[in-house]
Amino acid sequence: MMSQRLRVVTYKELAKKLRHAGYQIIRTTKHPVYYKQEGDITIPVPDHPGDVPKGLLRKIIREMGITIEEFNRL
Repeated sequence: MMSQRLRVVTYKELAKKLRHAGYQIIRTTKHPVYYKQEGDITIPVPDHPGDVPKGLLRKIIREMGITIEEFNRL
């Protein structure tokens, strides 16, 4: 199986993918924070214009405990 490339997403698209993956927003000021009870995971997501830097996106995907392929399908 060939490794799939990480697609660039905006901060809004990232927030939508997190909600689709079962995360709920628990803080909306400054940097919104998303929480998933299963695994007790919290992920802060900056709310800036433009795209999420690839390094930050990879870190968030690792914290979510999913593969790039799974993330791209969300």
